[in-house]
Amino acid sequence: MKFPAPLKLAEIASMLHAEMVGHPDFPVTGINEIHMVEPGDLTFVDHPKYYAKALNSKATTILINKEVDCPEGKALLICEKPFDAYVSLALKFRSFEPAVAMISPTAEIGEGTVIQPGAFVGNHVKIGKNCLIHANVSIYDHTLIGDHVIIHSGAVIGADAFYFQRRQEGWKKLESCGRVVVESHVEIGAATTIDKGVSGDTTISWGAKLDNHIQIGHDTFIGRNCLIGAHCAIAGVTRIEDDVILWARVSVNKDLVIGKKAVVLALSGVDKSLEGGKTYWGIPADDPRKKWRELAVLRQMASKGTGE
Repeated sequence: MKFPAPLKLAEIASMLHAEMVGHPDFPVTGINEIHMVEPGDLTFVDHPKYYAKALNSKATTILINKEVDCPEGKALLICEKPFDAYVSLALKFRSFEPAVAMISPTAEIGEGTVIQPGAFVGNHVKIGKNCLIHANVSIYDHTLIGDHVIIHSGAVIGADAFYFQRRQEGWKKLESCGRVVVESHVEIGAATTIDKGVSGDTTISWGAKLDNHIQIGHDTFIGRNCLIGAHCAIAGVTRIEDDVILWARVSVNKDLVIGKKAVVLALSGVDKSLEGGKTYWGIPADDPRKKWRELAVLRQMASKGTGE
């Protein structure tokens, strides 16, 4: 998430009651998670395991809970609870804004776009030209939709990321301030749900086609011309490259990459990154011929065990 205008390090330190290491005028342009950061961003880290990753990332301001050496060209903000401080920034700069109408007066709707009765279009949404938004679709705030997009009934675009930190008193939510970006010529099936990024974007690229009852987690990237079958579940921070096909009921774990033109057959479970240009099947997903050979061996063993 980018701030409306760049802020100074001293301004953010004052907001968070944090100790700063760096020039008071050091610029901070936005906030983002470690896997999405770019120069100008502030990110947070609160566990020693990830200190080096955060300090050496593209982020130029690090919100951290320990005094450490500040890398050259960067700034630090030191406070006891970086997670809570980060959440406070998300809430300050992109707090919940109640709706005042089924189609927000702040929404921008392109020429030729049809929005069917019962659809909800939230605040600051932008929808391009010649789109068709069917009845009972819900499009949350700040979503961006390109031209010639079709979204079928019951789809939910931009719900909060499923991201929590365990505490003694229960689960602490990392408030979502990211977006969903749907590029042109995308079709999204009925009852499909696409979660917004925690502080970056969840992206559905040009020409992708999504069937019904699909779940796409936060900060996931779906490449151009991908085809995703019904009931697929794709966890957060996953990258699916161009021309990938996932057939029905494929489950994909978080933080993975599925390479260009890979095909994953129905009912498979993906637990690691997959090389592009190949076909996969099974749980865990692997070469189909290998999986069939394994099944054949198991059948032979079972037959011998029963004396058949």
